[in-house]
Amino acid sequence: MDRFLSDLNLDASSIFLLFMTICAFLIPVVVILPPIGLQKGDALIQTHSKAGVEGSKSNLRNQFSAEHAPQAGEPPKVQSLVIYPVKSCKGIELKRSKVLPSGLQFDRLFTFAQLKSPFPVAVDSTDEEKSKHKWEFITQRQFSQLANVTVDLWLPDEMKLRKQSMKSNEAFLILRFPWKEDGWRGLFSVISAKLARGRSAEPEMEILLPVDFPSEVDIKEKGYTFEDVKIWKETINALNMERDLPEELRRYLGVSNKLALFRIDPDQLREVYRCAPSAEDAGYQPVTGFQDAYPLHLMNLNSMQAFSEEVPKDDTLKELDVLRFRPNIILSGASAYDEETWKQVRLKPGSSGLYNDTVFHVSCRTVRCKMPNVDPANGFRHPREPDKSLRAKRAVDEGAPLSGCLGMQLTPLFDASLGEDREGWIAVGMAIEVEERGDHKYVKQ
Repeated sequence: MDRFLSDLNLDASSIFLLFMTICAFLIPVVVILPPIGLQKGDALIQTHSKAGVEGSKSNLRNQFSAEHAPQAGEPPKVQSLVIYPVKSCKGIELKRSKVLPSGLQFDRLFTFAQLKSPFPVAVDSTDEEKSKHKWEFITQRQFSQLANVTVDLWLPDEMKLRKQSMKSNEAFLILRFPWKEDGWRGLFSVISAKLARGRSAEPEMEILLPVDFPSEVDIKEKGYTFEDVKIWKETINALNMERDLPEELRRYLGVSNKLALFRIDPDQLREVYRCAPSAEDAGYQPVTGFQDAYPLHLMNLNSMQAFSEEVPKDDTLKELDVLRFRPNIILSGASAYDEETWKQVRLKPGSSGLYNDTVFHVSCRTVRCKMPNVDPANGFRHPREPDKSLRAKRAVDEGAPLSGCLGMQLTPLFDASLGEDREGWIAVGMAIEVEERGDHKYVKQ
């Protein structure tokens, strides 16, 4: 290098001047055309709109406020709605949603699963039994980093499509998870992320998924397969879309086994019994997708606040975010734990802007596992709380005497005049009218 510079007959001041000249040329180029990699949403934004409420406009930003206490002469109301298109990943807050027999539209359509061996096996097991592997669903209970997998729902926008002279009914999911490569590629991804999304942004990897169930042609072309997957004590047949998953996701989550993504088959939904209304009473057989047990989950902010007061806090657990409990419908203005006496509720338009009523059977309490120990904001798993307090303070159901309960499970009810076209709407601001009260006793699976 020294010989090269000497041949150019450049002294130190000349080298400095050359360096500054190059920088002066490059800086405007970088400002105008920054080295930012395109994201999948950059293409979809031309024809689609992202569903959901932005964080700064969230109806949960004041969830710890006393304003959610009951107001004299005012009925409880729907404060927020949340869906989780991919089980155990981040949710999407909505202002309104279609209600289907299986729950809120787009809720729990997908679940991740790992391929597990049947070990340990019995001594007298056959070779075939010993070698058999099974897919089992996974959640934040085992892999808390699922909390950091962001899910964006992109819906076709008729106005944008008209401008592009296009027609489309296709909706898409974009899954995003933190990922940084080693070496210079990782450095470049960090710079690109911060230039694109701000100083606090970190590099991510994306996965694009179709929302609609694939056609037979698409299934064959993409190499998807129908396979059995176990969710709790049930085994169902669903569509394995593992070919769409990058190896980096398995490594990020810390899954040592083979990882897959299953899509629920709309023709093979899970039938719901136990505490749900019978097919005769509901007018149809209650069903669900990849929800734990029932189509919808309801939480009351006043119950959440009352319970939170009994939970010991520390530096890693300063507040109990209601999203730790994965609700679909979040209420304001109801007395603490009053929802545990409800058997049937009617949601009336209230201030929602809708004109329809929506009715739900309040099927049972939600029996909690340890998953609420995971902070939905960062995936940190607290070693004790709130699970310890749930078991100590909220073992209130004789059907689950050793478990804590918080929240209620719902089954949607539809007017018989709808026939097979069972659907309704729910929105923030709807007022709650309790049509029937009674006792609850949880029935185990």
